[in-house]
Amino acid sequence: MHPEIQKMREIVLIYLDRSGGLQKFVHDCKKYNDSKQSYAVYRFIISINPSDLAELDATLGNYILHYPIQAAQVFQSVCFVAIKTLSLIEQLQTEAQISIMLKPTHLPPLPSYILNLSAFPFDYTSQRFYGSEGIVIAMGTVTKYSQGARFLCTGETCPFSEGFRYIRVHLPGATESATVRNDFVCSLCFSPLQEDMKFRVLGDKQIVEMIDAKALSALKGYSNNKSHFRIQTFTVFLRDELANRMTMGNHYKIIGIPACVQNGSQATVCIEVSSVQQCEPNGPAFISDNFKHLLSLTSSSCWRFTGILANIFASQVVPPGTYNILKLTILLSLVLTCEKDNEIADYLDLLIVTSDTVIIDRLLSYSMCLLPRGIRHPFASEIFPVVSKDKHGTGSASIQACSALLAKGGICYIGDLSSYKKDKLEFLQSVLESRTTTIFIPGKKYGEEADQQVTIPVQTNFWSYIDVDASSKKHIQKDSSLIGQMDLSLISPSLLDGFGLLIYNEFPSCQLSFPLVHHILKKAINPEAMLYRVSQQFRTQDYEEFILFAKNLHVELSSEAENLIQGYYLASRRVRRDAIHGSKLTASALKILISLSKAHTKLSLRKKVLKEDALIAILLLESSLTLKHGKSALCVAPNAVFPFDLNDESSLQERDIYLMQCHHQLLNFIGAYSPGIHVTTNEE
Repeated sequence: MHPEIQKMREIVLIYLDRSGGLQKFVHDCKKYNDSKQSYAVYRFIISINPSDLAELDATLGNYILHYPIQAAQVFQSVCFVAIKTLSLIEQLQTEAQISIMLKPTHLPPLPSYILNLSAFPFDYTSQRFYGSEGIVIAMGTVTKYSQGARFLCTGETCPFSEGFRYIRVHLPGATESATVRNDFVCSLCFSPLQEDMKFRVLGDKQIVEMIDAKALSALKGYSNNKSHFRIQTFTVFLRDELANRMTMGNHYKIIGIPACVQNGSQATVCIEVSSVQQCEPNGPAFISDNFKHLLSLTSSSCWRFTGILANIFASQVVPPGTYNILKLTILLSLVLTCEKDNEIADYLDLLIVTSDTVIIDRLLSYSMCLLPRGIRHPFASEIFPVVSKDKHGTGSASIQACSALLAKGGICYIGDLSSYKKDKLEFLQSVLESRTTTIFIPGKKYGEEADQQVTIPVQTNFWSYIDVDASSKKHIQKDSSLIGQMDLSLISPSLLDGFGLLIYNEFPSCQLSFPLVHHILKKAINPEAMLYRVSQQFRTQDYEEFILFAKNLHVELSSEAENLIQGYYLASRRVRRDAIHGSKLTASALKILISLSKAHTKLSLRKKVLKEDALIAILLLESSLTLKHGKSALCVAPNAVFPFDLNDESSLQERDIYLMQCHHQLLNFIGAYSPGIHVTTNEE
């Protein structure tokens, strides 16, 4: 035996003893021994901390990182001796029956350990550990593979015609034929080997497609980043306990061994994954000094900070003071995005009715890019996941993520709603209602015995608009007898209710304001020009940091805000009803009110939802309901949230007074139509 190998074995035993790995190994052996069943392969997972191991012995640490398959054999021999010495598994006969899976907890933070498919040349034959990260864009169904198999010599007099001398186990990068096939021969008598099918060990396998997170910037359709880079997808194999550990659209860090898989004339670089860790998004722990100063200046009112914020927002695209209601709702939607799976998320989907499609498109595209996950949906592709055959030749089903899942925890901007066909709109409606999408996978088509149904959560806010001019050409506009109601008969009422807010922008295309025309002409001459002082004081990067900070705030409802929301909701259900169809206010309206109130609180950088936040939410929702159903007894003006141009301190004061009057009007409305808000009726 080579002295270095013997020394490594001794170090392995010391490491397992110190790290607690030996105790876990003994516990795993007990499970096998208690089963009293004879296995062809006994599989053990050993967690390795490269830093601790390198401190104990640098040679062994380097050996595991750069020669993991050979290092597993060293662990295999140590484990075999331990089992035989301590009589841990009575059924075990040969060392070949032990399969060791080494799983490093991390890799050294050095460039040579990072998988970069853009670098050339890339040595995929080295079979050592690399780290990588990316977003899951496609997932195959879980299938079976041969984890291990027992072969016997066909020679009757050969001593290897029985026992566990010939054991084949799967190695990283190996195909199914490398583990199980019919041309193996005995090393002793050269007779053919035959598999003992009773001892074949099957494991789970899942093929996943990932892509670098940088690729999302190419799907935004608008970016300030002028750099160019090459991105390609890469395939990872999840086996056994790692199958179904990933979720579509999530961002993961992986450690694995690259391998080249041949599929006919095509060769694909894949990664056999050893460990998977989800990347948790962390927002910045700070906001810019200018935002802090603005917050301190407006602390006397709960409405001024968000009012000014909306007033000056997106000054790179539209002049300050224009589209204020739309910009406020955009900001509210941006801070209501959540990337964490374990949190109950609030959503705010926006549908804008406009004839200024170019300006609205620019504004939405700019705003969407303030989040890491802002996806502009290409019209020719699919919004929701689709099923196709796996391209690696397995014939199994592969689910492609598409725009909605890639925008997880962000914004999916789907453009003009009236340009989609009826079946797509109906599918969108069902997703907006349930926040899930269900995919049917026919088993016969994809080589499975039974059909499957996969339900995937859709965690994104949808933005869209309706082009009034284009829709008026498609159908005859109906005259409404209700004040404030718009003819939206082109879109089904259920789909309109699916969107949280319906917004009508301020300026018709034939009556653009002078500041807007001036802005458009200036930007056409010099696209990079900073036309306003606020654009320099509050940069795009400042807004990105602000939104990431605000969206991670945890807020809770106060009792006064809850009573105001509940009172308005009950009163509106009684006011907006008819004898045939009942109340026009859907049950989702209450959830939208709460979401809007929380969003305004986050935008105000507070953690307690106040009655002032609830008032803004109610005014926005009432304006949306007016567009759908006409005015109610509350009689809110279309521009109630921004009744005046915010030019100076006095205009802010006037706005505060106006909103206080709206609050008083709301209390009268609740008192008249919902006097007993704490009484639960049968209808509710």
